Amino acid sequence: MNQDRIMVLLRRVVDGFRAFSLGQKIVVVAGVLVASIGIWAYFTFFAATTNYSPLFTNLAAKDASAIVDELTTAGTPYELADSGTTVMVPTDQLYDLRLKMASAGLPSSEDTGYSLLDQQGVTTSEFMQQVTYQRALEGELTKTIKSIDGVTAATVHLAIPTKDVFSDDSSKPTASVMVATSGGKKLSSDQVQTVVHLVASAVEGMDPDNVTVAGSDGTVLAAPGQGDSGSTSTRQQETAAYEQRLSSSLQSLLTQVVGPNHAVVKVTADLDFDTSETKSQTYTKSDAPALSESTTDETYSGTGAGAAGANGGVLGQTNGTTSDAVGTGTGTTTDGNGTYSQQKAVRDNAVNSVIETRKNAPGQVRKLGVAVLIDENTAAGADLAQIRELAASAVSLNTTRGDTLAVNSMKFNTSTADAAQQELATQQADAGKAEQLTLIKQGAAALAVVVLLLVTWFASRRRRKRNRVLQAAEMQRLDEIKVELERTRSVALEAAEEKARLESASELTAIGGGLSGDSDGGAQERKLKEIEALVDEQPDEVARLLRGWLATKGA
Repeated sequence: MNQDRIMVLLRRVVDGFRAFSLGQKIVVVAGVLVASIGIWAYFTFFAATTNYSPLFTNLAAKDASAIVDELTTAGTPYELADSGTTVMVPTDQLYDLRLKMASAGLPSSEDTGYSLLDQQGVTTSEFMQQVTYQRALEGELTKTIKSIDGVTAATVHLAIPTKDVFSDDSSKPTASVMVATSGGKKLSSDQVQTVVHLVASAVEGMDPDNVTVAGSDGTVLAAPGQGDSGSTSTRQQETAAYEQRLSSSLQSLLTQVVGPNHAVVKVTADLDFDTSETKSQTYTKSDAPALSESTTDETYSGTGAGAAGANGGVLGQTNGTTSDAVGTGTGTTTDGNGTYSQQKAVRDNAVNSVIETRKNAPGQVRKLGVAVLIDENTAAGADLAQIRELAASAVSLNTTRGDTLAVNSMKFNTSTADAAQQELATQQADAGKAEQLTLIKQGAAALAVVVLLLVTWFASRRRRKRNRVLQAAEMQRLDEIKVELERTRSVALEAAEEKARLESASELTAIGGGLSGDSDGGAQERKLKEIEALVDEQPDEVARLLRGWLATKGA
């Protein structure tokens, strides 16, 4: 069934192509040739291209050379990328080649880290054990740092002092790390601190302040003594970020006032990244009139001598409370009639005090400078005093610490901006024209396809209509031939009957006429039957013969 449909479809396509004019046939043949050439070019230049995938990345020069030698010996095609640190191989051979390289012990630089400890023997000296352990630790740290996003290579050097049991003064271990990034990227401050703390936490007794991190371009990212405040570049980045934040805030405010591209803001900040600690002690007022008080009372009366004794008081204080102790002494004489008495009191009052310690975080603003420049054409309709007040409030200006604010108006040079705007408009126009041309090409191609389909459909429809007309004409002609044959037959039969009736009057004529009539009537009857059979069996041939007769008769 499907084959019959395919044959019918092919027959329709062939019939439609035959119905085309010469120009249409040329266009169709040219389109088929162009499509065939395009398909051939695609499979020749694109589909046949080998796809490559990375076999290994971040390779050392020694490992890359060894892997290339192995691939060259095996006759495997390869490509180098990332300045020779990445080896690319055909994708369909990727996993097979990785297994082969692993069996060959490549890349060999991966045999670092704690795997070095497996190579030690029983006779290894203590010094070699210490050196191997340090190398293994450096290798493990290198692997860990290389796993950070953006780091392509890393080198770690540790300086671990030897422990001396006879000395209390042991120096702390230090470390230096060299990192390389890809694509000109730079490590962020958080990533640098991550490297510092990873190394410090992996080595016993190491302080994060004793870790130095440097970039492959020679930039010091972290140095001893910088602490958590970061390197010089980090301080500059934080200062620039603070200045940019203030500038953006003030710029957005001025844009609402004077409009876009009519004001320029520049903020310069001096930030204090030093860590400071402040201690203060304050005293609170007590209800007692004095800090310490001593009172002595002596009384003597009479004419004799006397002696007295006194007891002292002792002050006790707990949590800011005051207690008094008073001692009194009394003495009398026996050889006279006089009396003597003495009283002494000592009182101490406590004074409350508060000790406060403050530690200032780095990043405090020492001094701030703000400059605002407004276009002269716009400044004519703006109040500079109000703008100055708004700017001072927006940046939290503090004149006591030396902050400055300058608001001026000048004529802006807009030639560069106008040129850029004109260039942007030209580029947009060109892009619009290119997009429009692309749409026109696509529309023309689609229209050509639609026209071709319509032409094919109309041609096939016209051919089918013409075939139906011809078939109807043939059937009409056959019907006319049958009618003509029937009429001829009826005329012949009538003539034979008339002849037989006329010749029956006389005997001789009847006999001769009867013989002749019988023979003629039988011959005509046979001819009519033969003609009818011929019309039923070969109508096309009979129709063609009759057309020839009619044409000859008309001529």
